[in-house]
Amino acid sequence: MPKITARQLRKNTQASAANAAVKPATIGAPYAAPQRPARAAQKDGAADGSRHFGPMFNKSLGQHILINPLVSQGIVDKAGLKQTDTVLEVGPGTGNLTIKILEQAKKVVACEADARLAAELAKRVQGGPFQHKLEILHGDVMKRTLPFFDVCISNTPYQISSPLTFKLIFHRPIFRCAVLMFQREFALRLVARPGDALYGRLSVNCQLYAKVSHVMKVGKNNFKPPPNVESSVVRIEPLNPPPPVDFGEWDGLVRIAFSRKNKTLAANFKATATLQMLE
Repeated sequence: MPKITARQLRKNTQASAANAAVKPATIGAPYAAPQRPARAAQKDGAADGSRHFGPMFNKSLGQHILINPLVSQGIVDKAGLKQTDTVLEVGPGTGNLTIKILEQAKKVVACEADARLAAELAKRVQGGPFQHKLEILHGDVMKRTLPFFDVCISNTPYQISSPLTFKLIFHRPIFRCAVLMFQREFALRLVARPGDALYGRLSVNCQLYAKVSHVMKVGKNNFKPPPNVESSVVRIEPLNPPPPVDFGEWDGLVRIAFSRKNKTLAANFKATATLQMLE
């Protein structure tokens, strides 16, 4: 046997005493989540409600869940749904608005970019009366071809407000209407009329192809977690038939007209950059 020095013996004795002083851990339920300190919970977003209804929300994706059932019902009512309607919902989240739509529509096609929230929504309707009426599309709505739908309802991620609006306007076949939640300033720009401070290129282009109306204001406290801005709901009804206008040429004209809002149209078209572009 190898020789053990006095120093090694003393070290082994101290280690044995330390191990004996440690109490065995309590065995909990299988796969039980370990207790986390309060400071760590605040760091991962629990303090601001970002784990409301299960998964932690990703604010970079504009995930602010609408939690006020009265607002959800008001949005559905403004859409004027029929029992035969197929509804496209963009960004359903955990399904608070989706359930309201399912109660009145024939089918809901929900497009969700976050796989975690898509799984939460599928779990919410699983085994219930609405399961056969819900189809979930996982992916970025801006990168896919939209299916047929009669009405679009969306608590829109604010970073895709403008591209989603025009993707819907140019969608064919033409749908009946869209009821969309936007950041309030963007919504007011959509519905602005000539002479309003917010009237601009977005207002002109959207109102050329659709009738746009302001439906309701929604405060930030109606969301979980609350966004940093107030919101508004607008209703968009595409014109049918659409105006026979080449949108590329039209948008180029409008871009020049609104390039300097405090200048006259003549001054804008005589600008050096504009003349070079036209040449």
